[in-house]
Amino acid sequence: MKKFLSAIPLSLQHLFAMFGATILVPALTGLDPGSSLVASGVGTLIFHLITRGKVPTYLGSSFAFIAPLALYVGELKSPGEAVAGLISVSIVYAIVSLIITFVGFEKVRKVIPAVVVGPVVSIIGLALATTAVTSMASVNWDIAIVSLFAAIIATLAGTKTVRLFPILIGLVVGYVYAAVRGFVDFDTIAAAPVFSFPQFIMPEFTWVVILGMAPIALVTIIEDLGHMFVLNEITGKEVTKDPGFPSILWGNGLATLISGFIGGPAQTTYAENLGVLAITRQFSSRIIQGAAVIAILLGLFGKVGAAIQSIPVAVMGGICILLFGMIAAMGIRHMVEEKVNMANMKNLVIVAIIFIIGIGYAHNGIAYATIAGLLIYWLVPDFTTKNER
Repeated sequence: MKKFLSAIPLSLQHLFAMFGATILVPALTGLDPGSSLVASGVGTLIFHLITRGKVPTYLGSSFAFIAPLALYVGELKSPGEAVAGLISVSIVYAIVSLIITFVGFEKVRKVIPAVVVGPVVSIIGLALATTAVTSMASVNWDIAIVSLFAAIIATLAGTKTVRLFPILIGLVVGYVYAAVRGFVDFDTIAAAPVFSFPQFIMPEFTWVVILGMAPIALVTIIEDLGHMFVLNEITGKEVTKDPGFPSILWGNGLATLISGFIGGPAQTTYAENLGVLAITRQFSSRIIQGAAVIAILLGLFGKVGAAIQSIPVAVMGGICILLFGMIAAMGIRHMVEEKVNMANMKNLVIVAIIFIIGIGYAHNGIAYATIAGLLIYWLVPDFTTKNER
């Protein structure tokens, strides 16, 4: 029982890390936030079941599908078509998983060199920098800075126990400071319903929605691969080998399928939670599963969810500066550990192109940057001398 209670704060850190982005997607598309929270929790538990608890990551709302979901749910008021689109997405996941199983992941892995993996990992964090700084922290810089410094001090100067909870400490300190400043809206908590239940939605298949949403799955699959490379770096384990990338895709695809039926968006592995792993060094999948259970409860109990929603965006911004920065740093560490020669001009060009496309392209930049890096690596000749390599 003592071990269970001590794990709750660790689970809460993962909950807070994913909460803002998971809630933002339904806010932008017209989906129900409570249903999206339940979908993320259920999807994460399904993912962990498929991957046998060997991949400590959380699944939340995917940003890649915002445009089509906003069209079908928000504008056309046709959630059934949105569900049909998500079903087609899950089918693409299944097909790609079968292909990789047949071909072998090692053959797929060999075509992705360290000089591509490193910067792709970095841009997963850097691509979120604008969200953390411009959209969140800059709302109230003093609140963001207080939250950030509380998390940094807990990470670097705290006791062994304190270093386990830097995100939670940063959030609590930032929340209290924001409340004193008068930036916490307690009326939202009072107005929230006590209970809120997701509704089952039947799909309405059309070729338009299938052709419009299914191809986007290829983008999120590449993003998943990048996240798994980050996870490999953080944990020191090859989760792409055990349980294997095909199992990861099966889990993500099934999570998206179930999410659609209960009114949630497409699910994807979350970089935010990878940042928590990098800081706390606590890799137990039980902790992530605990966060998933709490997310489900929050989705069903409106007032508790509203209390978390009352956390000022600047508090989350300060925390996210640290989380996203840690992911960016992991990519640099990967290139250092793999001894990538940055004096080689071709390597320098690959990294440069990946960084600019990945950070500069607002939507799906990670996928496009990965493709660009691979094309340059494999198709452009290296005219440098042997000594320069």
